[in-house]
Amino acid sequence: MRATRRIITLPPTLTGEEALAFARDGLRRGADVLEVRTDLHAPGAIDPGALARVMPLLVSERGKPLPGAWVEAAWRVDKDVERANDLDAPPGRLLASHHAEGPLTTAEALRRWSRPLPTDALVKHVEPMDVPADLDVLLETQRQLSARFGAERVTVLGMGPVALPARAVLSSRNGLEYLAMGGAWTAAPGQRLLDDVVREHRKAKDRSAPRLGILGTSIPHSRSPRIHRQPFDRIDLVEDAPVEAVVDSLLAHYAGFAVTSPFKMRLARHTGSPLEAINTLVRRGSRWESHNTDTEGARAVLERLGSTSVSVLGDGGSTQALKLVAAEQGLALRVVRRAEVQAPLSGDWVWTWPDRVAPPEALRFEGARVAVIAYGAPGRRVAAEIVSRGGTPLLLGAAWFVAQARRQRQLWETAT
Repeated sequence: MRATRRIITLPPTLTGEEALAFARDGLRRGADVLEVRTDLHAPGAIDPGALARVMPLLVSERGKPLPGAWVEAAWRVDKDVERANDLDAPPGRLLASHHAEGPLTTAEALRRWSRPLPTDALVKHVEPMDVPADLDVLLETQRQLSARFGAERVTVLGMGPVALPARAVLSSRNGLEYLAMGGAWTAAPGQRLLDDVVREHRKAKDRSAPRLGILGTSIPHSRSPRIHRQPFDRIDLVEDAPVEAVVDSLLAHYAGFAVTSPFKMRLARHTGSPLEAINTLVRRGSRWESHNTDTEGARAVLERLGSTSVSVLGDGGSTQALKLVAAEQGLALRVVRRAEVQAPLSGDWVWTWPDRVAPPEALRFEGARVAVIAYGAPGRRVAAEIVSRGGTPLLLGAAWFVAQARRQRQLWETAT
């Protein structure tokens, strides 16, 4: 497995002791390098020497010139090959970078690298991605830059709302990996999470093997990357992302995907599934085969409820699985949409709305048991909402998750 340096960027709001605490936390969690940028921090806002004593320091010139004290403390000095007047850096410390304003052809990208560089300089090329298919061009750019400068020196990155899986694919041949620590702030759109990458490096038996991943919106608490074989990527997309184009662009690089809200119905239609919603994609040669292992989770939850009559809040992808299992078992299943809620609700219920979706103001329970199929922090938030509205939550998300994930794993092992 190729050694890759994992880089985190100091957020602009952190200075002094808070900056040092961030660096120590990053080191503890597996980061190798801390980046500080002149567009994020003023010269006197940080102590570069103190930060460099925590972990190696990458100082990046972005618009404003680099302070001498930063350069003296640096492991590497990042200067843009097109914007910097000079590429001065102490011997062995230059990281030459180029940040394109738009997607480039490989030929155009190579022309940006015509400037002579020291033979010990690292090379970083970054482009925004307009569409998921830009990955193919970035891979060719990476290949040709590696042939020119040496594979051990080159890093190629995509940037933008659909860039995360592209960065994961590119990472196996990159020397540097720029990562997010988590939370609301990221140094660039499309960054992978540090914890996910550390897990991959520790557990992946073969980083060149086809990848797996989970596709969804607001999935920082998903446990899928923790339980499935590595490499497994958390691909967090906005709700209106072109998820159909994303999966098609990744067919050559991924063996399968878990699919969660809000893409279950869209990808069912895209793959021509006879099901209304799917939660699993498996590669079959030149196409995606779709499945809904949520039926295993639905079966586990309905068995735990042990009721002959169940009502469901919401009519999304999870509800389709509940409908299928209820029909198999001869259970009475009533689906209640947001606009149909009339308080108070009694009896046995399953809450399928994501925790990011606010429930109707009119929602109230009276003597109702409500199964929660979200898990982790989202499940706890849903449970608190149910209690506040007079219901008794049953935390069954883990039962649902484990049952459907077991079947996913079996399917992915058959990918071709």
